[in-house]
Amino acid sequence: MRKKIVLAVIAVVAACTVAPAFGADEAVKVTLKGNAAAIAAVQTNLNYVWTLVAAALVFFMQAGFAMVESGFTRAKSAVNIMMKNLMDFAVGSLAFWAVGFGIMFGTTHTGWFGTSGFFLSDWAGLKGDQWVLAFWMFQVVFAATAATIVSGAVAERIKFTGYLVYSFMVCAVIYPVFGSWAWGGLFHGAGWLEAKGFIDFAGSTVVHSIGGWCALAGAIVLGPRKGKYGPKGEIRAIPGHNIPMATIGVFILWLGWFGFNPGSTTVGDPSIAMIFVNTNLAAAAGTIGALVISWIIFKVPDVGMTLNGSLAGLVAITAGCANVTPTSAVVIGFIAGVIVVLSVVGIDRLHIDDPVGAVSVHGVCGAWGTLAAGLFNIGGATLAIVSTQLLGILAAFVWAFGFAFILFKTISLTVGLRISEEEEMIGVDISEHAAHAYNDFQLLEH
Repeated sequence: MRKKIVLAVIAVVAACTVAPAFGADEAVKVTLKGNAAAIAAVQTNLNYVWTLVAAALVFFMQAGFAMVESGFTRAKSAVNIMMKNLMDFAVGSLAFWAVGFGIMFGTTHTGWFGTSGFFLSDWAGLKGDQWVLAFWMFQVVFAATAATIVSGAVAERIKFTGYLVYSFMVCAVIYPVFGSWAWGGLFHGAGWLEAKGFIDFAGSTVVHSIGGWCALAGAIVLGPRKGKYGPKGEIRAIPGHNIPMATIGVFILWLGWFGFNPGSTTVGDPSIAMIFVNTNLAAAAGTIGALVISWIIFKVPDVGMTLNGSLAGLVAITAGCANVTPTSAVVIGFIAGVIVVLSVVGIDRLHIDDPVGAVSVHGVCGAWGTLAAGLFNIGGATLAIVSTQLLGILAAFVWAFGFAFILFKTISLTVGLRISEEEEMIGVDISEHAAHAYNDFQLLEH
């Protein structure tokens, strides 16, 4: 009997001791679950903040483009350059909101283009989900970048109305269609190129080559500026009016690229560190590459070519910034700096007048950067990877150049594309906007 009583007491004591222990475990579990939820909420909020800050940096690149293009062209075209860059973003924002975003990121059953999300209807359908708004904001600044690349290549001789039509179409159709092929899966889409493993993290081809090939089409359809080429085909330089302005523009673009590339993670985490480093190293190496080759060719350290070398390095690293080493970024950037100088010279010899070198910087170096992303891939370069990169480069050229060429021809035959010879002589600022960029200065122009 005494034995049974002792066992019963032990059982009661054990129960009283163990029960609080289980209660403590449950409390710990509840606490950990609460902490995990709080940590997840902080990370989510950080992702929003980083994505929108990066979008703001990319938006500021519009100012950089405006200054580069204006500085590299004549004073009598400065107002027009500024107006085109302003309207690229204004018109492009509305075009991408209404049509482009749905084509690029809407649901698709073919892998060719999206068919939902027009007018940001996905946001309303998701009952106020805020991420689609942050994502849209980051993507619209990319669309405007693709559009504004063309501005410099067609500078000093395009009608403002014709340019507005182009600006709408590139953000509504040209850029979004190719974007859906390569990036559609970032939201609701599923593009055929990304399904093949196409590497273009931040847009060497999706943004820059698309803009560059559109610029090539525009420059060809418009023809060269009056006086650019002599009667025997000799090339005549038409110097820009404000190289200090162009230089500041390059610095602004370099800064903006720290949003362009790292921001493409849309996540605030340690992965952005290597992307920052790769972006900066490639830009620096591109600057040196262009300086060296231009010094060899022209016998002087050419400022214009060197500035374009900085941009060439930035464009080239944009595709592979997240999947190449810093050493590879230096190599990629340096080669881009050399390529851009040779390309500018070559395109000029073909009598294609590109006042700012946009085709070479964005089209040619964008293609090089996309190929380099496969060749220098950290995981190794295989024939399949390189072949896919080449396929994407070719698809971008065929689509963007082909569509843009038809578009510019259509504009030329309808609303008109090129200003008259008399208007070109007095300058597009006066003929198109009735304004002077430097009203109190006498301008000596040829």
